[in-house]
This record gives sequence, structure tokens and C-alpha cells, in this order.
Amino acid sequence: MKLVAAIFLVCFFCFISAFSKTSDIKPKLFGPIPTDGQLQWHEMEMYGFVHFSIATFVNKEWADGSEGVDKFNPTNFDVNQIVGAFKAAGLKGIILTCKHHDGFCLWPTKTNDYNISKSPYRNGKGDLVKEFSDACKGSGLKFGVYLSPWDRNDGRYGSPEYLKTYREQLTELLTNYGEVFETWHDGANGGSGFYGGAREVRRIDKTSYYDWENTWGIVRKLHPNALIFSDIGPDVRWVGNEEGHAGNPCWSTITLESSKPDAKLAPGVYIKDLGKGTAMGKAWIPAEVDFSIRKGWFWRESENHTVKSGIQLVDHYFKSVGLGASMLLNIPPDTRGLLYHKDVESLKIFGQIINEIFAVDLAQGARLKASNVRSKSKEFAPKNLLDNDRYTYWGTADDVKDATLELTLRKAQTFSVFKIRENIKLGQRVNQWAIDVFVEGVWKEYAKGKAIGACRLVRGDKVTTNKVRLRLMNAFANPCISEFGIYREPDYTKYVQEMDVKQTNNLDRTKWKVIAINAGELSKALDGNNQTFAILGSDNTFTIDMGEVVSANGFSYLPRQDKDSNGLIHGFRIQISDDGKTFVGCAEGEFSNIKNNPVQQVVAFDKIQQFRYIRFHALQTEKEAMGTVAEFNLIK
Repeated sequence: MKLVAAIFLVCFFCFISAFSKTSDIKPKLFGPIPTDGQLQWHEMEMYGFVHFSIATFVNKEWADGSEGVDKFNPTNFDVNQIVGAFKAAGLKGIILTCKHHDGFCLWPTKTNDYNISKSPYRNGKGDLVKEFSDACKGSGLKFGVYLSPWDRNDGRYGSPEYLKTYREQLTELLTNYGEVFETWHDGANGGSGFYGGAREVRRIDKTSYYDWENTWGIVRKLHPNALIFSDIGPDVRWVGNEEGHAGNPCWSTITLESSKPDAKLAPGVYIKDLGKGTAMGKAWIPAEVDFSIRKGWFWRESENHTVKSGIQLVDHYFKSVGLGASMLLNIPPDTRGLLYHKDVESLKIFGQIINEIFAVDLAQGARLKASNVRSKSKEFAPKNLLDNDRYTYWGTADDVKDATLELTLRKAQTFSVFKIRENIKLGQRVNQWAIDVFVEGVWKEYAKGKAIGACRLVRGDKVTTNKVRLRLMNAFANPCISEFGIYREPDYTKYVQEMDVKQTNNLDRTKWKVIAINAGELSKALDGNNQTFAILGSDNTFTIDMGEVVSANGFSYLPRQDKDSNGLIHGFRIQISDDGKTFVGCAEGEFSNIKNNPVQQVVAFDKIQQFRYIRFHALQTEKEAMGTVAEFNLIK
């Protein structure tokens, strides 16, 4: 018995020793690391936005809260058509605008009467949040909620009473509709609105009014794994634009610093480097790339010709997911409650192209040779790069910050796409990388860059070879690479779509003359060149003599296109005249979201107007500067 006991003890201590040795050789964590919820979010990579509200039915980018609930009445709503199109694109979830800035709630909330139960939809028995959440569950998609902090309808907005209402709304959404993967809190806050009939401008302190720590505490309590999006996090950050691309490089970590030294760090305060993040940043707050499949966020018939093609969406995929961010693609239903057929076609083709690109990994079966393997252990061997597991990896020794990996394919292949991943459970460790290809008997650099993170896609010219090399340089910590794939792009000609042509017709401007001392400057708004722009005078107006009496249905305004927001026009007034002396009002309103989405704005008049003179007045401008106009036209 003593001998048996001795053998047992020896075996036991050998086991403990071996276990300790294995644990000791695992690399140490580097910097901030993602939470479990963030890991699941990274694995989704792309999901969809659904903007659907009162604005859909009143032909506006943003409704102002004054529109009656009777306006919301989709004639043929079909959630399965919408969800089916999202799935065809390969999107992994849906975030629904449960309440946009207009304040209209798509569920029968107890907090106000401006909600779907007061609309004609389903005779007041409708609940679109439930329909979407149920459809997502049934189709395997994740469900998220967008709840605008700004409410242009609620008369309590700006007071402590509204904050209580907002929290009650958030609680309702997080209690009655099942699991939620993300909550979305828009950065647009405060401004003009209906506000229960007050019709005024209300400003709030974005850094303190919503008491985000306690408001977001509701999310943490009810859905611990749900990610919270706002401009600067706390879990997911805005990428800084609505154009469909991340910065390059795009780090998942960021050190939050305001562009204004004295500004408090809070949602709504502009932060430097949102698009790129910060190398070795203090917090893991990855970027989300939100953009729309068409010019605006809500459906408008006049924008049916602006639908992005499936091939264009692939480009956005590489510029978002391919840079380590997520892709949040907005596809808005029309007044029927259906996705427009061109949107559906683009989603389908996008999904087909992505599936075709990544269907076959040409690196599979390759012979791998690494310059260094951590502890010479199989646990960290290069073969882990090809096992389709995001968290097994090839790792190097602690002191090895420069490493190479050479792949010899079974035969020469033609390709143009690479995929690289880090095991982000260990942090974002790689600083610089390069890919080489062996052609004509020598190594030639194919691509190089910074940052890898959850996903880095490299897309270049087609090349044919059987040898590829990955180089890692000046890593922040010993690299831990979990995937290296090689892919072939399809023949894109078979995916070319016939998109809608523009439906609006502009009036002939050859007889038009600007009436002003600085007519030469203002004429830039009529020169047909989108890259030039007129700067309005101190009165922020310009008047045009049409040369003859004309009839028009509306007008269009193109903001300056040089990426500078100075003087972008938010609020406008249009006046018309027969004699150039007495002017009467014709239209007044706002160009919503113009700073983030500076695209052509088309505004319809209430009726066809006849006049010879027209005056355009910029009521509100970005940075309170003199208004700027790239192009002004009338619509017939």
C-alpha cells in the first residue's frame, strides 16, 4: 500500500507540475480587453438598422414632433419581408428605431400618447417592437433597440420630468421584448421642436442632463451583456462619420480626449480620433460604422435612385469590418411597411458576393513556417491559424516583437484578399504588419499597415503565386495571431445592377441671375460645379431673378462637399415674388442631420408655385457662420 501511495503522489505532483508549466507559458494580457458582450458583438461583424417612424410618412429626414399620430399607417407592413432581406445579406441582427427624435413610439408605451396605440395601424392594437423582436427570434437574428434621448414632441423635454419618462421608456423596451444585444443612444440632442405646442428651441447640457451613469445602469441591470452605444461608448463608439467607413488604422482601444481642452467627456461632446481610436488606448471601445443604403436614414421616394448597389456595399464592408469595426447598415421601409425592391436586390447581391469571396480559404492545406513559436508548444503552433477558431492562435515568445510566417500553398493560386485576426481575448497587440508575395523568384511587398484586432481585410490587385509571407513588426506585446486566410474575388460583372434613374427634374438655369452686390460670389451656387460653393453675405440670403415667370414644385439644396461643416445650413426659409419687391413666404423648415450627412436636400412645396423671383434665407447655420451653398435649383 505504501508503494501504491508513493506512486500516486509522484503522478499527482507530475500532473500539477505539468499543469503549472502550461499555465506559466500562456502570454500575459496586454492593455484593455473586451468583455464577454463585446466579444459576442465582434463576432457578429455586421447587422442592420431600421429607421421607421412618422418621418417616413411626411417626406422628412427628421420629423419635428408636431405631426399627428394618424400619419403613421403602413398599408402593407410585412416584418418577414424585412427580416428575410436582412438575412439574405448576411446581417446578424437588427436595431430598430423604437423612438426617433420626433418622439413617436413604435410600441404602446405608458409614458405618453404619442405612440402606435393611438395610430390607425392595426386599429390601435399594433406593436412594431414586438413584431420585430419576435421575427428576429424566429429567424436567428439578434435584436437591438434605438431610443432617442432627444424628444421633439414631449413638452417635458429639458426638465427633470422628461428624464424620468426616458428611463421608463428604456425600462419598457428592456423588460417586455426579450434579449437585446445593443441599445443605441443617439448623439443628436436638443434644438428646435414642437415640444407639446411650445414650438421653440430647447438646449440641454449634454454632459449632465441625462445622468448617463444611472440611466445606463438600467441596461446593465436588465441586460448585462447588451452593449451600449453612444458617441463615445461606454461599450461601442461612433466612428465619426455616416459615410460608411472607419479610419485607417482603426484601433479597438481609445483614450478619450475632447477636441476642446475644457470640455467634459460625455456623449454629445466631440472627441478626437473617433474614427481611428488610439494605439494602446486606455479603454476597449471599438468603432461602429453606421450608414444608410440610400442618401437619407428614412425612406423617401425622391431618393429611390440613390440606393447603393451590392458591389458598393461590398466596398463599405471592407472599409468597416475589414478595418476591425462593425458595419451597421440602415435599410428603411417605405410607407407600405416594406423594403423597396432595389434595396432588397442590393442586399441579396451583397450577401451573394460576400459568401462567394469567403467560401474557399486558399490557405487551407498550406505548409506553415514561423520564425518563432512560443515555448515550441503545439498550443501556439502556426497550424492554429487554419482551424477556423477565432481564439486558438500562433504565438511567439514574450521577447519576440518581430516575427514572420511563411505559407507555401499546395499549388499556385490567384487571389486578391487576405484576412488576418488577432486573439483579442489577449488584447490588441500587433502594431505594424506587412504581406509579401513570392513572384518571379523574389519576395515583393503586397500590402502593409497598422492594427489588426478582431479582423483585418486586405484587398488588392490579383496576384498568382504559391508562397505568401506575413511580417509583424514592432508589436506592443508578443503577437498572438488567430487566423490568416487567402481568398479569391469573383467576377463582379455578373453582379452589376440596373439602378433607378433620378426622378427629379431640375429647371433650366441659363436665364437666372443673382441680385446682389456680391453676385459673382453667389453665382457659384448656380455654376453646376458641386466642388465650388457660394458664401452668403451677412444677411444670409440670396435672391434670384429667373428671367421669366416659372412654375416649380420645390427646390434642392446641395451643401458644400469639401468635408468642412462651416456654414452648413440647418434652417431655411423660401420666399417668392412677382415684381422683386414684395416677397411672400413659400416654404420654411430644416435640413436635418446635415452635418453628419451632407447630401442634396430636396424639399417639395405645398403646391405648385408660379413666380419670377425667389429668395433663399439661411435661418440657422453650422458654427453660426455665413451660410454656404454648393448648388441651388428648382424642381419641376
